Amino acid sequence: MTAYIIRRLLIMPLIMFGVTLLIFSMLQILGPVERSALYVRDIPKTQSQIDAIIRRYGLDDPVHLQYWNWMVGYKDPETGERLGGVLRGDLGFSRTGREPVTDMLKRRFPATLELALWAMIPIIAGGIWMGIKAALNHNKLFDQIVRVFATIGWSFPTFVLALLLLLIFYARLDWFQTGRLSTEFTLLVGRPGFTKYTGLMTIDSLLNLRFDVFLDALRHLVLPVITLAVVQWALLLRVTRSSMLEEMRQDYVRTARAKGLYESTVVNKHIRRNALIPVITIVGGTLAGLMNGVVVTEVIFNYPGLGQMAAAAATQLDVLTMLGFALFNGVLFIFAYLIVDIMYVVIDPRIRLS
Repeated sequence: MTAYIIRRLLIMPLIMFGVTLLIFSMLQILGPVERSALYVRDIPKTQSQIDAIIRRYGLDDPVHLQYWNWMVGYKDPETGERLGGVLRGDLGFSRTGREPVTDMLKRRFPATLELALWAMIPIIAGGIWMGIKAALNHNKLFDQIVRVFATIGWSFPTFVLALLLLLIFYARLDWFQTGRLSTEFTLLVGRPGFTKYTGLMTIDSLLNLRFDVFLDALRHLVLPVITLAVVQWALLLRVTRSSMLEEMRQDYVRTARAKGLYESTVVNKHIRRNALIPVITIVGGTLAGLMNGVVVTEVIFNYPGLGQMAAAAATQLDVLTMLGFALFNGVLFIFAYLIVDIMYVVIDPRIRLS
């Protein structure tokens, strides 16, 4: 297993180089004059100001030098010091948030992470359970119901489901609200007496022994979690069901049954273990996608995460924020699929030999 993990770790720098190269090439679509406005907080008004910015940041240098400056930082012509640079954590200044893009990502990431972690609980538990149950009851009533649910859930637009939930549970019943916290609790957590250990409201509220804040944060998570779970259930249960049915037809399953093993042993120790391999790929990609910020869900429910940030940046043509968001997405997916590769080995040791 160690050699397998080392090989994957050695490949990661090459993949990350490819991701940064792709992001940088997207930035190169703009000319030096257009890009000069991205490096300063106040838009330059005269041609002399534009020329000075282009010279300072090397925006008319050869492409390979521009990539180097973008990664490690540009050299200040006056002091000779390296400033900025992606490797230094400088992704530019966000015009929509009026703050550095890196600070904006740090501030909004805990909210998206909290939503993703809570959403993954029903997604994994419900999707895998329904998929396994449907496969074990192939062509029976439960299987038919699950297949209809999967078809409807996968074809149902996310924004329509979110709006329906808002109409029923927020506008009419007033059970759940939008946002991350109610106004009174938002003011409470901003006071000095409330310590933000992780940035995740449900965890921080418990660590501060404020169960009222915990319940309020949980109330605000219900509708977006249901919205995300329904759509992801449709995909996960279909993959789980198909994988289970394929494994159930294998020769080793017939051999295990012929030996007189209990059906529960055949299912739990043989079929389900092998059937989970493709499921892990879906789970890893789903978790990374949720942590990147689900744009539609966060916008509709006014949830202050990465998705809402990306939507605001896109509508206002905030190029640096969008590129920083894309770079963050790429790095997150790389690490997510590294974990998926390691889980492959844990579930099926034969993979390390391939």
